[in-house]
Amino acid sequence: MLQQLFAIFPGIGTLFVQDPTIALARLALIGFGFFLAYLGFKRTLEPLIMVPMGIAMMCVNAGVMFLQAEKIGTLMLDPMISDPIQLVNDMQIYFLQPIYNFAFSNSLVACMLFFGIGTMADITFILARPWAAMTVAIFAEMGTFVTLVIGYYFGLTPGEAAAVGTIGGADGPMVLFASLMMAKDLFVPISIIAYLYLSLTYAGYPYLMKLLVPAKYRAIDVEMEFPDVSRKSKFIFTVVAAGLLCLLLPVAAPLIMSFFLGVAIKEAEIEAYQELLEKTITYSSTLMLGLVLGVLCEASTLLDSRVAVLLVLGITALLVSGIGGLLGGWLVWMFNKNGFNPLVGIAGVSCVPTTAKLAQKVAAEDNPYAMVLPVAMGANICGLIVSAIAVGIFASTIGLVAAH
Repeated sequence: MLQQLFAIFPGIGTLFVQDPTIALARLALIGFGFFLAYLGFKRTLEPLIMVPMGIAMMCVNAGVMFLQAEKIGTLMLDPMISDPIQLVNDMQIYFLQPIYNFAFSNSLVACMLFFGIGTMADITFILARPWAAMTVAIFAEMGTFVTLVIGYYFGLTPGEAAAVGTIGGADGPMVLFASLMMAKDLFVPISIIAYLYLSLTYAGYPYLMKLLVPAKYRAIDVEMEFPDVSRKSKFIFTVVAAGLLCLLLPVAAPLIMSFFLGVAIKEAEIEAYQELLEKTITYSSTLMLGLVLGVLCEASTLLDSRVAVLLVLGITALLVSGIGGLLGGWLVWMFNKNGFNPLVGIAGVSCVPTTAKLAQKVAAEDNPYAMVLPVAMGANICGLIVSAIAVGIFASTIGLVAAH
């Protein structure tokens, strides 16, 4: 009788035949997926990622069934396929397998997101306060480098340590790209942890900002004048910067080209392309990203012993980067007292535009008339560029480090 019941409801039946640890992890992840989706609904976490990711996490751990040859699994996808013949066969079974293999395991989705980010970026923000933006952006990479060192002593290879360290840059597509380039075996857990933690910037960074910046400094209004820069000048700057960075860091050329092409399309006012990239490409990529990341959160995948280390290193990277960015904000403030708000430093952590909005939100709590968003957006965009440079340098040199 019980076997017949399990045959009718295999999602429940598999809980009783799996390893108890995996079965309990499945139940925990079903609850966690619901929690993430609800927090996305409440706007406590980023809804664009968390709602599809949470629901997919629930469904992949609930929808486990008995497959052929007494194998237990799902009909979602298999991230570990390497045999080409098996891949072709599995693409006829697993419904997200084509999306994963043709968009995720080759970093295409990261580049598509960078197209959209580029069309939404305005480099005038950087030109308004270039030295301030660059200073906080460089300081905000502190978490990346600190985690690289710590990760190596935690037993990771230099490539794996560098890949998980890029979580400190707080740029999801960059983490996807970096983990594929330097730690392909850890691509799945690093990507999942990165996006789970990046959403925590919503909840965690405001407390960090209030801890490190007293109220009277949080209330400082930033006086500034936007430079009168023509679209022609910005377009030329964009194209030259793209070519120069690709020349210096060819390993990161796909990301660099995608971002700066998006900026160039915006400055050239090619409205048809801008609307396509800003809306259709960005939102469809984000939806697929959240869905696939959630499906990758299968209990058996996440019970890898290395995941615990990655969890610690990921939160360390984001924490140290946040502290570093605020230290950079304080450094700029020292040379420009009462003309710069140290909160802008958090925007150097390039979670565009989340950290810039957080800087404005926290400043407005202490002074409703304080306006820091334009300068914060400049730091945000500069942080993204610095993160791309850091990933390019890591990917280019990590082999030399490993050889020694």
